[in-house]
Amino acid sequence: MEEDDLEIAIKVLVVGNGGVGKSSLIQRYCKGSYTSQYKKTIGVDFLEKSIEVDGQEVRMMLWDTAGQEEFDSITKSYYRGAQCCVLAFSITDRASFDAVDRWREKVVEQCGDKVCMVIVQNKMDLLDQGQHNSEGAQDGGPLDTSNYVTPQEGEDLAKRLKMRLHRISVKNNEGVHPVFEHLCGKYLASLKKMKQEMQQVSSSGAASSDMIGMFSTSISQDTATSSNTNGNTKNNSKGSKTKGDDDEERNDAINARTGTINLKPSRQRTGKGKDKKKKMGGCSLI
Repeated sequence: MEEDDLEIAIKVLVVGNGGVGKSSLIQRYCKGSYTSQYKKTIGVDFLEKSIEVDGQEVRMMLWDTAGQEEFDSITKSYYRGAQCCVLAFSITDRASFDAVDRWREKVVEQCGDKVCMVIVQNKMDLLDQGQHNSEGAQDGGPLDTSNYVTPQEGEDLAKRLKMRLHRISVKNNEGVHPVFEHLCGKYLASLKKMKQEMQQVSSSGAASSDMIGMFSTSISQDTATSSNTNGNTKNNSKGSKTKGDDDEERNDAINARTGTINLKPSRQRTGKGKDKKKKMGGCSLI
């Protein structure tokens, strides 16, 4: 089977405050259905949809998360392993707009900063209604539109977070599919870039023979020989060797005889105080 024939699975989170239309967005995209009746999501929900992007089969696993704070301890455990995320807010709910930064931080905390993200401004079908109500309010109407988020505010947020903004109407099925098509394309592009970087590393003779990731695989024959013939050689620069130095040289000698590749960190962690320049752990390949 060709590598390109393999199906790629992508875990997509849809997060945001309650009532912004997260469940409706997923239902509209996966099932093509919509209901105006609001039903609060308890914990998490999950749907799948398979699509083709640039000739590549992609299976999207869409996770619908509760927006209420009482479910935080439940929903955050489902964030891990996600490759993509939709940050949703409603044009009629300023609190949901103000909370976008907080939702982004939660996702980054659990998944890292490499997750592909987009911002979705939902309920654009109500924009005209808001403008109409604003005019009515000027004529003495009772309706307050201060809670509405303008399109320009959405643009400014997207620029600040360096993400793409999608204005959609789940109710009218406008702009829904491009959200997920963009996420898929962005993630596939990141996979392609990662593959190219790995090929460049493997094509480098020095890197492939002496390095595995950030670990050095070379074994000093001088160290192994001296450990075999004189296990208690002194360290000229620092006086007598420590027990850890003796153990390390003895392990190198054993590895040289048995054909074991000893992986040693090619760099050190930097810490504070007593932990400064603390050595990273290693492992062995038989």
